[in-house]
Formats: sequence, C-alpha cells, structure tokens
Amino acid sequence: MKKKNKILFLLFLVLLACTKKTGSDQDTVAAIDSLPTFLSLAKENNLPLKIKQKYNQKALNIILSQKDDSLNKVNLFKVANRYYNMSDWKSYLETTKLILERAEKSKDSVHMGKAYTYLGDYYLSQSVPDSAFMNYYKAEKTYLKINDQINLAKTFLNKANLQYNEGDFFESEIAVFKALSILKKQKNVNELLYESNNLLGILYNEREEYNKALEFQTKALNILNDKTIASAYQYKAASLNNIGFIYMHMNNYRKAKGFFEKGLQEKNLFIDRTSLYAILLDNLGYSKFKLNESDQLPDLFFESLRIRDSLDLTSGVVSSKIHLSEYFAFKKDTFRAFQFSKQALTLSRGSTKLINTLEALKQTAAVDPKNASKYSREYIHLNEKMLKAERKMGEKFSRIEYETNEIKDQNSNLQEKNKTLIYVFSICTLIGLFFYVYKTQQAKNRELIFKQQQQVANEDIYNLMISQQNEIEQTRIKEKKKVAQELHDGVLGRMFGIRISLDSLDKMDEAQAAEKRKKYLNELKNIEQDIREISHDLNREKSELINNFVAILKKLFENQKNTYSSKLITTFDPNIKWELISNIDKINLYRIIQEGLQNCNKYAEADIITVELKIENDFLVVRIADDGIGFDIRRTKNGIGLHNIEYRTAESKGIVTIESVKAEGTTLKVKIPIDQNINLNHNDI
Repeated sequence: MKKKNKILFLLFLVLLACTKKTGSDQDTVAAIDSLPTFLSLAKENNLPLKIKQKYNQKALNIILSQKDDSLNKVNLFKVANRYYNMSDWKSYLETTKLILERAEKSKDSVHMGKAYTYLGDYYLSQSVPDSAFMNYYKAEKTYLKINDQINLAKTFLNKANLQYNEGDFFESEIAVFKALSILKKQKNVNELLYESNNLLGILYNEREEYNKALEFQTKALNILNDKTIASAYQYKAASLNNIGFIYMHMNNYRKAKGFFEKGLQEKNLFIDRTSLYAILLDNLGYSKFKLNESDQLPDLFFESLRIRDSLDLTSGVVSSKIHLSEYFAFKKDTFRAFQFSKQALTLSRGSTKLINTLEALKQTAAVDPKNASKYSREYIHLNEKMLKAERKMGEKFSRIEYETNEIKDQNSNLQEKNKTLIYVFSICTLIGLFFYVYKTQQAKNRELIFKQQQQVANEDIYNLMISQQNEIEQTRIKEKKKVAQELHDGVLGRMFGIRISLDSLDKMDEAQAAEKRKKYLNELKNIEQDIREISHDLNREKSELINNFVAILKKLFENQKNTYSSKLITTFDPNIKWELISNIDKINLYRIIQEGLQNCNKYAEADIITVELKIENDFLVVRIADDGIGFDIRRTKNGIGLHNIEYRTAESKGIVTIESVKAEGTTLKVKIPIDQNINLNHNDI
C-alpha cells in the first residue's frame, strides 16, 4: 500500500508541475530526474517490467556521467541489483563487468571481490556452474588478500550452495565449516550462522546422516530467536519444513506432519515466500498420504501444483505430479496415476536437473510395469550421465548413496560381496594411511639428518678457523716478544747512548761539536730505518691475520687443483674487508664454495672452473662458473648439494641464482649483504 501511495505522490508532483511557471517546472523536473528517484522506481514491484528497465537505464546513464569513485561503484551495484531482480540477465552481466573493469583499473579490491561474487551469481542463474565456481573462487582469493572475513565467509557459503546443487556434498561440507570457523569469531552474523547450520542440516539429510541433520537444523532454528533477522525471509518456516523433511526420510511421517503444519502457520508465509508455502502444502499432503489419512487429500497436492505451476517452478511441478501419481496408484486409479507420472516425466526431460527425470522414471516404471525394463534402462543411463557430470565438476571425495528398487531387491549374496568390498576398501585405506605416515616420518628424519650434517660441517669449519687463529695468535705473540726485545735491546739502548752523547756536546767547542753532531745524526737515521723495518713487520702480521679466511679458501682451492684435472681460476677482490664479515657468514661462504666445486666435479665434466669473490655495492658476491655440459633448470630437481647452498644463503640473508644451458655450462651466483662501514669485533676470523 505504501508503494502505491509513493507512485501516486510522484504522479501528483508531475501533474502539479504542469500548472506552474517555467522556473518551477525546471525545479520539479530536477527533483524527479534524480538518481535516487530513478533507482527507487526501478525496484517498484507494481510497475511494468519495461518501465522499470527504462528507469534503471536512466539511473545508469546518470552514474556513468559522474566521477568514477567508491560511491559511483556503490550506485552501479544498485543498478545491477535491480537488473537481477528483473531477471534482465544481459543488462545485469554488462553492468557487473563494467564495475569489475572500473574496480580493477582503480585497484579497488573491495569492489573487485563483490563484482566477482555478482558474476558468480549470474552464471549460477544461467546454470553454468563451472564459471560460477571460478568467479566465487576469485572472490574468495580477493577477500583473503584484504582480510575481509565477513565477505569471505559469505563466499564460502556461495561455493557451498553451488557444490551442493551439483552433488559435490563432501566439498560443500568443507566449505560450510570454513565459513563457520570464521563466523564464530564475528559479531552480528546470526543470519549467516543460520544459513550455515541450515545447509549442513540439508547436506547430512542428503547423506542420510539424520541425527546430524536434525542437530544442525535445530541449531539453525534456535538462531532464529534473534529478532534482528528479518521475518520477511520466512527462515523459521523453511527450517520447520527442513526438519519435517528429515523426519520424512526417516519414515517418521507423524512427526514430519507436525512440523509441516507448524510451518504453514507462520504469518504472511504465502505473501513473503509463495514457493515455500507450496512446498509445505505438498510435503504435508505426502505425510498424510503415508499415514493413510485421507482428509485434505488430494486437495493439498492439487493446491501445491497450482501454485507451483503459476510460478513456473518446473522442479516443484514435477514433484507434485509424482506425488499425485503415487496417490492415485494407491487408490487403484491406474489411469490417473500413469497420466500424472507421464506428465512429470515429459516435463522433467525438458529441464536441466537430471534428478527430476530420475524420480519421474522411477514412478513411471512403478505404474507401468509392462515397460518397466525400458524405464529402468533409461534410469541407469541418466544416472551414469549425472555421475559423470558431477565428477566433471570436481567432485573427488563425495559419499553419494544411491538407491533404486533393483538395489533394494538384491539378495544376501550381493550384500556379502558389498561387505567384502567395504572390508577391502577399509584395509587399503589403512595401508595407504600407514604408508603416508611412514613417508612423512621418513621425510622428517631426512630433514633432521640434513640439519645434523650441517651442524657438524659448521663445527668442522669453525674448528679449522679456530685452529688457524690459534696458530696465528702464537706467531703474533712470538713476534711481539721479538719486537719488544729489539726495541728494548737495540733501538732504546742506542737512543739512550745518543742522548748521553748529545748532552756532552755542550762541553765541547763548536768545531768538535759539529763533527760529533753529524755522526750522531747518521746514527739516528740508522735507528729510524730499524724502527721502519719493525713497523713493516707489524703490518705484515696484521695482514696475515686479516687474510686468515683467504688462506683457508686458498687451501681449499689448492686441494681442488691437486685432486681434479679441471683448471681452476680464482679471483679475490682486494676491496673486500674480510675483518668486517661475521664468522657465520664466513662458514656459510666456505660451505657454499665447497658445495659448488663438488657439484662441478661430480656433474659438470668441465675443463675450466672459475671462482670469483668481489664486492658489488653492499653485497659480497661469489660466482662459480664452469664450461661443462650444463642442465635444464626447469626439469631438474634440486639435489642435496643445491639445497645446502640455498639453505646457507638464506641463513646469511642472501640471494642465490643458477643459470645453465645444456652444452654451455653452469653459473652459480650468491649475493650476501654486508656493511663495509661497520666496525665488527676483531675476534672475527
């Protein structure tokens, strides 16, 4: 009623504007020709479709003329929503693609995720499940990237519903639990919690796990005690129907009937959700039929059929006609039973849902025993087709339970074979699980051994460096003693003698003093030369200390030259300040070079191997190259040696690159960051 009043008010404004002056006319037109007005009229249910499309197009034109910002995209989504509600799928798709294009251009992840979701909804409406799933997947990745937990949970639910509709129950269950794990940490998400528990109830009902199904449907029903959830969605009636449906599957038609009756008592059900009202009528009628209660039958079936037919609900119409066929078959009205089953079969064959055709074939075979074998063959063929379609959509771990009249009539011998197959499958599963655990443990052990070997290697290198350090320390102590002795016994004594002699010059006449002074100056020059030689000795000692690590590397290179026939060329950058490089980095460098040479020796078949150490900006670069046979980097897996190099490079926060071409050799390049301006502790080797 409010909507009608709103339309009348707008028309009144238009008529009133016609009686005013030109200036007033312009103001009125501006008021009506506004974006909010067009958007409001585009969703007015009482207007014809073409009129609503016209208003929505006007709103779109206004939005396209405005600046592309967040508000602009929000309004575009409103336009898309109205096209969706009109079932104008072409316009809906074009608008959504436009939003996605703009969002990608502005790198607006929030609206990108929403646009992907809208595209998923479009392909779902067009029965293109693979495209729908792909867009939901893109939305999921987008929301993960921006950590939008609420929309991520919604996307999981969209995927779960899609997977359920395609028969992928196992994956659908996983998606719902992913959504629930997010929603339990959020506030004010009762509606999403309801949808999650409701879908789990439906899934477990499909898998005939009825106790679990009832548990989750009861949780969903309890969530509806929250009054913030809009009653217009009629969630309570839906849950009551779902619980009743579970009891129907359990053959407890008495309880089922009670829940269907409660669902039909919900206020405004027929207005808010006419299709659900029709479902409840049909289910109530079927429960009464199974309880052999004749009141309201077959009127409940016919009323449900009438509503479903008016709403063009093909699946619902098929279901109603199948139930009518069962009812008239029970009443021995074979003609009407066959008539309704054939109508259901004909209608279902024109739909995309094979499950409808399967149910119709089953009922037709029951009421037409002469042609039962023909219907059974078609049933088997369609069932195989449906299973292939489900597998094609990615169902890998589904637990599909499939029952037909033939399976129910199998003898005990077949049941024993089935049990045997179950036992064999269980044993194979246990063996597979054991093998998986064994392999996992084996991998962990290999990793532990590798780390232990790394530790032992580190200790060996460190001990080698300490040994070298001790030798140099002993040499340095000897040199210090030698220098101290030379200074004390040689230089200081001679300088003392010259000082005494210079003091005596004051007592001599000038001629004698000049001669003596010249002699003493020559002696001072000799002492100066001795001091210079001592200084050079000290500098050599410092150089030897600094080049300790270089000496260790040279020893490694010497062993390489003595052991292998390949020519080894080594280059050291003189600008490297080895005293500023930490022990752990030196250990890693030593092992990297050692592993690199070993790989060249084992696999390269090289004539020349080049090892180069140099400074590039703030990096110490080690380059090991050979002219050997090379290998295809893309196809060759990293062995222990290369893994060792990568591990040690990462430990030193460096970067490792490998370049190789078959028959053209291999180049290993390692870059380790260093700061040549920082003074490290002199205890480093």
